[in-house]
Amino acid sequence: MKKMFNLLALLIIVSLAITACGGGKPASNATEAVVTGGKVTSTGYACPEAQFPMEVTSTELNIFVWTEYIPAEMIECFELVTGIKVNRDEYSSNEEMFAKVSAGGSNYDLVQPTDYIIALMARQELLQELDHAKLPSLKNFDPNYLDFDFDPGNKYTIPYQAGTDAIVVNTDAVENVPQSWADLWKPEYAGKMVFLDDSRATIGLTLLTLGYDVNTTDPAQLDEAKAKLKELVPNIKLFDSDSPKTALIAGDVDLGMTWTAEALLAQQENPAIQYIYPTEGAILWQDNWAMLKDAPHADAAYAWLNYTMQGDIFWMMLRDFPYTNPNQAALDYAKENQAEYFDAYMASPITNTPSDAVKNGHRIGDVGEATPLYDDMWVEVKGGN
Repeated sequence: MKKMFNLLALLIIVSLAITACGGGKPASNATEAVVTGGKVTSTGYACPEAQFPMEVTSTELNIFVWTEYIPAEMIECFELVTGIKVNRDEYSSNEEMFAKVSAGGSNYDLVQPTDYIIALMARQELLQELDHAKLPSLKNFDPNYLDFDFDPGNKYTIPYQAGTDAIVVNTDAVENVPQSWADLWKPEYAGKMVFLDDSRATIGLTLLTLGYDVNTTDPAQLDEAKAKLKELVPNIKLFDSDSPKTALIAGDVDLGMTWTAEALLAQQENPAIQYIYPTEGAILWQDNWAMLKDAPHADAAYAWLNYTMQGDIFWMMLRDFPYTNPNQAALDYAKENQAEYFDAYMASPITNTPSDAVKNGHRIGDVGEATPLYDDMWVEVKGGN
């Protein structure tokens, strides 16, 4: 009887502690985890066991990732379940990541390149081919997000998140809501805009306003785009790829260009903030996991890719970073167990991109030997911004 009482008391104490530190995040399965001896995060989330367990000798994993892009509980659960310590550095652009990795000596295992830079990294022999036999989590992905031109057969990458770049606008503050990329050049928007600090997307949308391909390699077309972009940049108040939603929510800016999730998170704070797919077409993109050629902890990297891509882990992206989710297992899990987040995801045209927006969209690709033309243009037009 005393043992039973002590166990009951312990469960009550643990349950109260979990509730106190939960931070509003799911803790409904925490007591069950305590009873069964499972791992529980500092927020009270009961970590699922690894569906694809692997033998790993490494004790740490070094990842280089986009800012604000991985749920804290995802990292904590991985560490608790596997015993592997995750070391994370962050970047704000593909170009920043590429520069650091190509310089050598980074000691990273995994990076998160966007589609267009993958071919360049492969040509520079910065990536290693993935062993699909060590990636049973591949079966979790919607086939529509696999086997793209930027990585046929997923030789080097597996999907992480997808989305669009489109126009974001606070309709309470802006009388004439822009409907096209070209509208952003209107003088009435000067000093009120936030843009992603993204060279290819910004140059790409400028090319679209001229009727050119987002991946043109024609020097004359790029010169024309440079001249037009020089007219726009002085009107942009802020370039921010870390958290553009912050300025929108605070009212420091009223409109601009941003990614899927940043627009949705801003809209959740202020329903007047809307996401407009421009008439010339949105920019389509996909971020991916890739393993560096000399990854010092490849076994831990495979363990990470398999564990974090489980449906009962990756659903957290719908809650914390609601981009377009390529992981069908995560969507299926959320539908059954996290209906609030699944329903919001499916109902929003920001995350659940309309088919006509996809059909009308443009995917930025590798431009090969023309890459320096884009790089030089960005340096010149951005200047001191």
